[in-house]
Amino acid sequence: MSKAARTKEFIIEKTAPIFNIKGYAGTSLNDITDATGLTKGSIYGNFTNKDEVALAAFDYNLKCVDDIISQEIRKQTTIQDKLLVYANVYENFLKYPFPVGGCPILNTAIEADDTHPALKEKAANAINGWKSKLISLIQKGIDAKEFRADVNVEQTALTMIAMIEGGIMITKLTGKLNYRKAVMQSVEKIIRDLS
Repeated sequence: MSKAARTKEFIIEKTAPIFNIKGYAGTSLNDITDATGLTKGSIYGNFTNKDEVALAAFDYNLKCVDDIISQEIRKQTTIQDKLLVYANVYENFLKYPFPVGGCPILNTAIEADDTHPALKEKAANAINGWKSKLISLIQKGIDAKEFRADVNVEQTALTMIAMIEGGIMITKLTGKLNYRKAVMQSVEKIIRDLS
């Protein structure tokens, strides 16, 4: 890896938590230089602007979450257990190296909804990618006769995502961890009821 690539990666790793906590609007260039110890010139020598840093930080945070989920899914043998990974990981997220600030999809979607089209598109693509993964798993479960043939695959996938993200939002807003646990138990019930 070239020195420029290493510097770019360093900037992304150091700023990803800041963007995930403060959001795009709340993260200043001073935050970026303080986190990296680099000058403004060095930051802009590697990135065109703050937008480019923010988009790369989102990708980095999302990859962290995707890696955790994928690693846990690979440990499972049944399709049901693979789906249950989502409920288990989000219920027990403190056990995993989640990005500082929590779920980057939720954080970005809330902030970028009306303010930053490129970040909004990244968050929307992340949701659609997640939905596709869930649809694929559920369909495999149906094909393997592990799940009922009458399961509405897309509806189930969307419901799981909405419940997980909603549970995270409610827990963050209220500070009540038992709310997240209750919602993840409902997600688990939806998965178990697929059989």
